[in-house]
Amino acid sequence: MSAYKDTKQGTWYVSFRYIDWTGKKTQKLKRGFKTKKEALNYEKEFIRKTAADMKMEMGSFIEVYFEDKRKELKENSVRNKQHMMNKHIVPYFGTRKMNEITPADVIQWQNTIQEKGYSKTYERMIQNQLNALFNHAQKIYNLKENPCKKVKRMGKSDADKLEFWTKEEYDRFIKVIDPGSEDYLIFEILFWTGIREGELLALSLSDFDMSGNRLHINKTYNRIQKRDVIDTPKTENSVRTIDIPNFLKEEVQEYAKKRYGFPENQRLFPIVARTLQKRLKRYERQSGVKKIRVHDIRHSHVAYLIYQGVEPLIIKERLGHKDIQMTLNTYGHLYPSQQKKVAEMLDNKR
Repeated sequence: MSAYKDTKQGTWYVSFRYIDWTGKKTQKLKRGFKTKKEALNYEKEFIRKTAADMKMEMGSFIEVYFEDKRKELKENSVRNKQHMMNKHIVPYFGTRKMNEITPADVIQWQNTIQEKGYSKTYERMIQNQLNALFNHAQKIYNLKENPCKKVKRMGKSDADKLEFWTKEEYDRFIKVIDPGSEDYLIFEILFWTGIREGELLALSLSDFDMSGNRLHINKTYNRIQKRDVIDTPKTENSVRTIDIPNFLKEEVQEYAKKRYGFPENQRLFPIVARTLQKRLKRYERQSGVKKIRVHDIRHSHVAYLIYQGVEPLIIKERLGHKDIQMTLNTYGHLYPSQQKKVAEMLDNKR
């Protein structure tokens, strides 16, 4: 027996030997269990986790997953994935054995999630987390099959309708902000470049090539556990250089001139995402424009480019998308308005 009663504390503890990943026999001691059953269950789960036995519980495998992925995933990605798993997967599957979860179980779980009224895109994000766990178990630890593959995925990868401002709506919005202020430059950069929120908050003056009217995107900002974290962008394709209009370059130069001696490599806008969202909402109320998210200003930039006749490939490069299909999947429905122009052009050629 490896579970013992601690008579002084009135609790149970386990002491056992196991073989670690190097093949070495190691002693393990763990105290503080209320019952003998809890102590023995800890021992069984620890050994299963160490051996990556697919009889282990989902909650234990999630720990294995993040240990395996710690060099691959960015800190912010780990935080977001852990949040979704702890909120939507662990309460339902946490104590279920990995090799006993069936497609029928997945369907019942989907029904539970769908009853909560989340958006279709968020449902798909939750689904992707469960699928990632089973894929990893199947690929690396020889789980016989991924039960998610036999079930239709819930949610949608793209929203049915993109929210964005027209140029006229943006003009109304920016008009209520003092020209030359921090907020004015923030929203000007967002609308006229289409960069992501985290990319904006990571910007420094050194990222601007004033002589070439270019902006270099090579990092992103997150606030994690009360720490400012500057990391590489979302994907390799997100590292890019985009051309900016001359008026935007001049606005950046004027802003920098008012802050003489501002360090070249210091964050240009030392605020967090929540502050940016609050400022957006305040100016929306003042201007009377429809409410959108900060990320939707990126969509507004694209909608404006499409209206101006810019080709999808150029937009793909400007946004830092992985491939043209991603751009078309997201914004393709905005292009039908251009079909009439094509038809008119063909008529004129006859």
